[in-house]
Amino acid sequence: MSTQKIIDRLKKSDLYAECPCGAEHKLSDLLLFDGTKPFPPEVLEIQERYEEELRERNAKLEKNKKLTTEKATITTRSVNIGKTLEKILPMMEDFKWQLPDCRFLGDPIDLLTFNGLSENNIDSISFIEVKSGKARLNKHQKLVKEAVEDNRVKYRVF
Repeated sequence: MSTQKIIDRLKKSDLYAECPCGAEHKLSDLLLFDGTKPFPPEVLEIQERYEEELRERNAKLEKNKKLTTEKATITTRSVNIGKTLEKILPMMEDFKWQLPDCRFLGDPIDLLTFNGLSENNIDSISFIEVKSGKARLNKHQKLVKEAVEDNRVKYRVF
């Protein structure tokens, strides 16, 4: 029996086939053809659509790679500049705390300031986080802020 006759009989049958994805399809609903001969026009159209979709996905992937690399570069620069500024910030004119009262921590909070320490009279302690631009508190910084605001701060001697 020829390949074409087999295909014709399958198209008229009530048989189902399971595809690799696990779904079942009725053979009479599928586009069946002899793969040893030139593809039918419908198959060539489908093939072209898939190839176009693949080209679009690849272009989008390349664009996302480029954007990710650019964002990472910008973020790295911002973080490095921020870390440098944190260290010199207490020496700036408009820094309102006394330099001798400040202690640099860096992480998770940039500075602890013991207000009045240099005058032997601590009025308060300030937790200072330096941010610029659109920078936001990270998870750990938010937790510190919440603990301070909720008065969950203790002094312990070990």
